[in-house]
Parts: sequence; C-alpha cells; structure tokens
Amino acid sequence: MKHLLTAAAISVGLAGAAAAQEVTLRAGVFVPVNTAFGEMCGRFVNQLNTEAKGTVQIRLVGGPEAIPSFEQANAVRSGVLDVVCLPPAFYVSVMPEADSQILATTSTIEQKKSGAYATLQAAHRQRMGTHLLASYGDGIRFHIFTSKPVAKVEDLKAMKLRTTPNYTPFFQALGVSLVNTAPGEVQQALERGVVDGYGWPLIGIFDLGWGAFTRYRVDPGFYTVIVNVLVNDKKWQSLTPAQRAALEKTAAWFDQENVKWVADKVAAESKRQADAGIRAVDLGAEFRKGAYDAYWSEMIKRAPEQTRALRQVLDR
Repeated sequence: MKHLLTAAAISVGLAGAAAAQEVTLRAGVFVPVNTAFGEMCGRFVNQLNTEAKGTVQIRLVGGPEAIPSFEQANAVRSGVLDVVCLPPAFYVSVMPEADSQILATTSTIEQKKSGAYATLQAAHRQRMGTHLLASYGDGIRFHIFTSKPVAKVEDLKAMKLRTTPNYTPFFQALGVSLVNTAPGEVQQALERGVVDGYGWPLIGIFDLGWGAFTRYRVDPGFYTVIVNVLVNDKKWQSLTPAQRAALEKTAAWFDQENVKWVADKVAAESKRQADAGIRAVDLGAEFRKGAYDAYWSEMIKRAPEQTRALRQVLDR
C-alpha cells in the first residue's frame, strides 16, 4: 500500500509539473477581432495555440471593447496584458520614433535578415518595456482618397482632408486644409461635404462605409501598414526557453502568412475599388518621396537621436 501511495504521489507530481510547463498569456488587439487586422491577430493566436499546446497558449480577451485601443500600450507595458497587436502610431506618445517602422523601405522578413529588426527590438525593450515579437500588414500602402477630381498635386491644396497623426506632416507640406474627426464620423462628413477626402490605407474603406462617397484614389501609395505583436518584456524574460522558442516559431510562420495575406488583400481590394468606379490617379515618384521626407523630418524633431538611428537601418 505504501508503495502504491508513493507511486500515486509521484504520478500526481509529474502531472502537476507537466501542467506547470504550460503558460497562458492574455492578449488584446487594437481593432475588433472580426475586422481585417483583428483577424490576422487571431490567426497568430490560433496558430500558436495549435502548435504549442502544453507549452504556451494565448487567450485573446478581445479588441477595444475589452481595453480601449489607446490604452493598450500602457496595458502591455504595465502587465495588465501580456501581449498586444498594436500599430506603432498608438504608442508614439511613449516612443516618439516608433512610426519610423512604417517608413521602412524593406519588408519585415528583410529586416530580420539584415539585423534591422534586432535594432527595432532593442528600441522597444528600452523605450516601451516590451519585446517586439512579430509584425504584420507591411506591403499595404497608405493613400489619399477623395470625392473630388484629382489630376495634379495642386488640386489637393483646394481640398479639406480628414487627417490622422501619421498623415498630418505630409498634408501640411501639401498645403491642404486639415480636418480632425473620429473614424465613426467620416462617412457623415463625406456625405455632407465637410471633408473632400481622407487619408487611409488601401484596405478597409468599404468596411467603414466610405467607399460610396469616394471617387478617386491617389497613387502611388506611400509608407506601409505595420501592426506589431508586442509582449511585456518582464513576462517574456520569465518564459522558459521552450516557451520563447514556440512564440518565435509562430512569428516565423506569421512572416510568411503575412506575405500571402497582403497579396490577397491588395488584389481583392484594388479590384473592388475599380469595380466601384474609384479611379486611380498616379501623381508620380516625387509625390511619394514628399510623403516620406515630410514624416522623417517630423520624427527627427520628436526624437532626433533615436529616429536617426532607426532610419539608418530602415531606409535603404
């Protein structure tokens, strides 16, 4: 009997030790889970949970309905959340040079090969207290969409455009009239003529109801969409080597998944816009260069030393 009890105790102990090896991380995403950029965050979570069962799991607690988008950076820094899927624009108040990432002229995969991504990781650890695990969305460009005709850059100067912080320096350089309004109010602003257009990435205008009031898309696109998967650095350091390896393996899978996802999204959205009668107007390479010059200049004002260091590795 004594031997049986001892064996049972050992068995329970081993089972407990095995269970203790699995850790569950709480995650949030800056948009609703059922939107395009929320869906990709969900893909990352599902892949990890399938491949790393028994080692590490992520529980996606939700989008802004759980924790407001602009509070998620503080949530991951403080450890309220262990992981977030969040664009750099949402934490520039803490890390002013963060948006350098959207100005990169190389992809995330190329940055990981060149060492540029390691520089980004070091900056996030120092300035944000987070580990930069993965990024997605790169390859989807930013554009200007209008309800009025555009044939040359000067045509934009007569327009009122809804802006966001990463568009504002370029819009100011163009001399357009800036309008600040929440995304939920843009459709009504377009309908009433309060704005003549807006800045937005290629995808998403129909989801927001803006496509019906849009007639022109200004090409070429500029910048690149970036959503970062950030892990609280103290939590990251507390993980076992096997747990960190599982997360890094999923990040490598995610790099390739992003390439396919972006190609599919860009092709489908470009066709949908053309079918809806939205005309693409190409204003040339100088227009694109102006967007980059304006935003690099703005970020150098915000954080000179840090921005110059990132530009050296991202602007190739």
